[in-house]
Amino acid sequence: QLQLVESGGGSVQPGGSLRLSCAVSGFTLGYNVIGWFRQAPGKEREGVSCISSTGGMINYADSENGRFTISRDNAKNTVYLQMNVLRPEDTANYYCAAKTTGYCSAHVSFYPYWGQGTQVTVSS
Repeated sequence: QLQLVESGGGSVQPGGSLRLSCAVSGFTLGYNVIGWFRQAPGKEREGVSCISSTGGMINYADSENGRFTISRDNAKNTVYLQMNVLRPEDTANYYCAAKTTGYCSAHVSFYPYWGQGTQVTVSS
């Protein structure tokens, strides 16, 4: 059974950092695409970052470039999202999702497997 479990969320002040983890089971991480998404209250879920089966990485918003870094440890079956210089507008519930075919995409509907989410709150 394919399963994704996020952790690492919390409350930080603006300018702080967090590292989110997405532990996967039930499939071989190295052969699949993992995306990070977030959803703020009253807003649609949006793509944050993605790492492909070949290691290609994408950040979906210019505001994340230089602040967010996605990485993957196949031996630990875990994908990470390092978030630095956090801003209040980064506050959201963060989800990891998996798709077993194709390439990275920011479209929520392309990902059939989802974790339960981890809350990130950035506030002074």
